[in-house]
Amino acid sequence: MFLTINLSAQSKISEKPNLLIIINDQWRGEAVGYEGKEPVKTPNLDAFAKESFVSKQMVTNYPLCSPSRAMLFSGRYPLKNKVFSNVNSRGTPFGIELPTDMTCISDVLKSSGYFNGYIGKWHLDAPHEPYINTSNNKEVAWNEWTPPNRRHGYDYWYAYGTYDEHDKPMYWNTNDPRDSFHYVNEWGPKHEADKAIAFFKNEGNVRPADKPFSLVVSMNPPHTGYKSVPKKYYNLYKDVSLETLIKDPDIPAADTKMGKLYRDNIKYYYANITGADEQIGRILDYLKQSGLQKNTLIIFMADHGNSLGKHEEVSKNHFYEESVRIPFIMHWDGKILARFDNQMLMSEPDIFPTVLNIMGVKTPLPTDIDGRDFSKYITSGKGDYPNLQYIMGSVTAGKSNTGFRGVRTTQYKLVYDLKGKNLNKYLFDIQKDPFELSNLYNSNTEVVKTLKKDLKAWLKQTGDNFDIEK
Repeated sequence: MFLTINLSAQSKISEKPNLLIIINDQWRGEAVGYEGKEPVKTPNLDAFAKESFVSKQMVTNYPLCSPSRAMLFSGRYPLKNKVFSNVNSRGTPFGIELPTDMTCISDVLKSSGYFNGYIGKWHLDAPHEPYINTSNNKEVAWNEWTPPNRRHGYDYWYAYGTYDEHDKPMYWNTNDPRDSFHYVNEWGPKHEADKAIAFFKNEGNVRPADKPFSLVVSMNPPHTGYKSVPKKYYNLYKDVSLETLIKDPDIPAADTKMGKLYRDNIKYYYANITGADEQIGRILDYLKQSGLQKNTLIIFMADHGNSLGKHEEVSKNHFYEESVRIPFIMHWDGKILARFDNQMLMSEPDIFPTVLNIMGVKTPLPTDIDGRDFSKYITSGKGDYPNLQYIMGSVTAGKSNTGFRGVRTTQYKLVYDLKGKNLNKYLFDIQKDPFELSNLYNSNTEVVKTLKKDLKAWLKQTGDNFDIEK
């Protein structure tokens, strides 16, 4: 049993701030109301954004579930943290999972006196035989239990590997053995918001109330499985004219496979986003009403985006903006300067040192992390900020020199994409051509030359043998 204490007393126990990270899966950066680009309803995040730091240039450096999460938690790029493709049984023979001995942000927090909690999707442990008996562990196994020694300092555990039946999700409790998961007959984000609020209230004495806490709430929607969304959210879009939702020029024609995919699912995709927004709003409202918000650093983000058929891509793991750009909000009352920022090009590994420095954590950070600290710029608007982002993806398990590599600035994106034996080369002006319809690679040699030099430096720095000279 942990010590119980009322919330007003809790704020006096420690001056250390709490940390809340909310991650939603497959939520593209344009699909929030405050962006003003898509007709999607996100009233809670819109209100929250107005009083927070909002990066309008945030990307995932590898737009796929496992690599993105591994970068966030480890502060290292994929070839260093070993998660350079999705974690499933195809990658198990190649050791694709987050290493047990790698120091993650939660390990540092644990060493600094924090009690850590994790709710929802994890997707960083390789499946092994005999496979867990869930519906997504058949021809290819995806789902796996995370033993306590692989939880990287997370003390409270209410999670699963990966599982996409959103209306009947499954979880392992903290002390459950591998064969003792349970199902819940409730939409995942609603259930996870309930569990988060119960964690804050400390129902059942799940955490020691005399310690600061960190909590990750990892919601799966709006990931694939769009039509399992509760009807009340779909009904908000049911009567909206489809024509108003398909104006972007990178949406394929209606008589194509990907054009049909977009038209069949866009209302459900938006419904999932609106539903997740309501549940996030419940979490934020409780923090505010309880007084916990005053001493809690809050981050909302996605692990990657979703094209839903745009550019003839079914979802993510490609280099277009719909896949790599994600929403990103940071809030801490009185500590972070609220504004919409369109110039800082932060990367996922940067979150690790930046967050810990904002929180004033004194425990030394690992010396081998790739992330850089930009806490001064985020909190005050002054100081250095990054002006270049590196992206990679579509890497085949066991073949690290496959897929694509690229660099992104506020104006340009340079990409080398290996398809079979062909290396396709792209340069987009994402300011003038935000839907990336015009390839300028052969007509803007000076920009290519400059960005290619930056990309080569990154490949060398990260030990990446990807060949861009083919």
